[in-house]
Amino acid sequence: MNGVRWAIAAVILMIAGVVAIWPRSEPAPTPEEITQSTPDLMQARAKAALPACAKTQEGPADLRGITAECLADGKGVDIAATLEAPVLVNVWATWCPPCKTELPVLAEYARQPDAIKVVTLGIESKPADALELLTALNVRLPSLLDEDGVATRKKLHPVGLPASYLVKADGSVTLIENPPVFRSVDEVRQAVTNG
Repeated sequence: MNGVRWAIAAVILMIAGVVAIWPRSEPAPTPEEITQSTPDLMQARAKAALPACAKTQEGPADLRGITAECLADGKGVDIAATLEAPVLVNVWATWCPPCKTELPVLAEYARQPDAIKVVTLGIESKPADALELLTALNVRLPSLLDEDGVATRKKLHPVGLPASYLVKADGSVTLIENPPVFRSVDEVRQAVTNG
């Protein structure tokens, strides 16, 4: 009987020894690490050549608490902390045809010497699709992505897309309703001036 106990004890010790020296896997990567390390996304980010997302002290109070991905580098940011007023924020999606018309107009406006800063905020779109669209349209603006769009819809309440918001120096956020889609630089300039 003692021999059986010793045999069982020896097997248990062997199993414990194997478990102790068995190689451990690394902890699962966070979603941010996956986004940053995916080779396809790294190539898409390089090809899109988007400017970095700015960092400001607080940004507009109405927009605090919306976490988004900075498409330039894949890092998570609080949207409000990227918006130094005055700034025009354009909400768009890859599946939205009028957005594809408006984004190049906004990029052209942003290149004008008298333009205020323009930041795009994609929603309900995948990072790879958003980067591909911005690259195809030759839009090189600071760009954020709220992939599921839930936080953006909760804070901004866009009725349709695209939707543009003017963030004024006092931190107020105003939806630009006229025109609903920018078709020229002059329309953007006029909306910003009158907003």
